[in-house]
Amino acid sequence: MAQHLVERRLMELSKRLRRAREELAVADEQFRALAEAADDARVRALVSETPLAARESNDAQRHAQAMGAARDSLAAQVKRMEAEVDELLDKLLPGT
Repeated sequence: MAQHLVERRLMELSKRLRRAREELAVADEQFRALAEAADDARVRALVSETPLAARESNDAQRHAQAMGAARDSLAAQVKRMEAEVDELLDKLLPGT
């Protein structure tokens, strides 16, 4: 691959990686908030022992799990992009 093409691809990938890292930071924050809310709902359900509280606890837990899965997906995407950046950088180094 020509050096200018590698450089262009590297610049594009760097921009996408920056955005993905920002999204991951937001997802981390949202996951922590949802996990905390799920823990609070679980405690309320244990204390109140009502069907409504149990349902709210289950709903909160599902939301936290869904956000955790989305967060994990973003983390995997970031990891793949970082590996691709490393590969492109290796192509730019002489003798590789």
